[in-house]
Amino acid sequence: MNLATLGLIFKSGNMVYGFDSVKAEIQDPDSPIAGILLSCDLSPKTKKEIFFLRNSSRPELEIVETLWDMEQIGKTAGKGAEKRIGVAAVMDRGFWKSINKDNSVRGGTPSL
Repeated sequence: MNLATLGLIFKSGNMVYGFDSVKAEIQDPDSPIAGILLSCDLSPKTKKEIFFLRNSSRPELEIVETLWDMEQIGKTAGKGAEKRIGVAAVMDRGFWKSINKDNSVRGGTPSL
C-alpha cells in the first residue's frame, strides 16, 4: 500500500483518525473497526495508551506502525500540512486486508 491508497481509504470515509475518535471505536463493541495504523513518529505515551485500549477492549485488533510520519498522513488525508495525524482506524475489512498484503507500509512491529 502506498500513500495514494491511504488517501483513497480516507476519501471513501472508511477511516477514523485522532486519538479520541479511535479510542471510541476501539471501546465500542459494535464498531466495524478492522485495524489501527500508527505513524512512525507517534509518541511512546500515545502508543502505550492505544495498546492498552486495544488489549483491554478488543485484543483481536491488529495494530500496524507505518513508515509514514504524522505530517505525511495528514497531507494524504487532504487535511494539509497543518493537520498531523498519528493514529487512524481503518473501518473496512477489505481495505485492511490490502494494507496487510503490502509490507511496505510497515515500519516494524510495534514494541509495546
